[in-house]
Amino acid sequence: MCILSLLQKCFCFDFSPNFAGKSQKLRLYSPHNPIVSVKINKDMTRVALLVRVSTDKQDYHRQIQELTDHCISKMNWEVVKVFANKVSGAKKNEDRPEIMEMLSYIEHHHIDKVCVLEISRLGRNTLEALKIIELLNEHKVCLYIKNYNLETLDNEGRINPITSLITTILLEIGQMERNTIKERMNSGRDQYIARCRKEGIKMGRPATYRKSDETMREQYKKEISLLKQKMSLRNICAITGTSVATIRKLYKFAQ
Repeated sequence: MCILSLLQKCFCFDFSPNFAGKSQKLRLYSPHNPIVSVKINKDMTRVALLVRVSTDKQDYHRQIQELTDHCISKMNWEVVKVFANKVSGAKKNEDRPEIMEMLSYIEHHHIDKVCVLEISRLGRNTLEALKIIELLNEHKVCLYIKNYNLETLDNEGRINPITSLITTILLEIGQMERNTIKERMNSGRDQYIARCRKEGIKMGRPATYRKSDETMREQYKKEISLLKQKMSLRNICAITGTSVATIRKLYKFAQ
């Protein structure tokens, strides 16, 4: 039995969604632009979406699409703004631009709810995530967690104590999972290093590894072009991001 089902059974409460709004109008959504503004209908509940992925290789457009469809089609809410970023959820709020922008937007605009797909999208640092929830509560903005259908405030803008309990538990579980993954990775790495040292296996790039001249010319076309223009190593490094040591190896191709 999941934690949510257990708590529901013990405390005998209901998480039925609060439907608001009288009419539904056309809304604008662009998957290519993570921050989207749409026309506001004052008769409808106005919501902002908060989405996050941890790395640049991941894509948050699935989260945006799923939340948008849910808010518009099922909840009859007006999506006013989307805040998205590719950043680790373990970082402090001050180091997450989408969080700071969302909090600033809420201070100057009327928003009823902030919607997330799951609590981990808010963050994986329990303390930082609870700070966000507290700031939302101060502005009477409800946090809606889609996968558990949880709302931190009731219809009258009062804090829901049961939801507060559950979100804290879920955040702690998320942080515990993250710490467990880190411990497993560190343990695996340490064991691999110990085994390689014991068996005399050399780690890292093979000593015989070397790129061919043709590969170097193809891979570092821009660097070679800048060298031909007599630009300094540091400037080339700043422009391309290629290390100075690598650029030095390209001198022979610039002559």
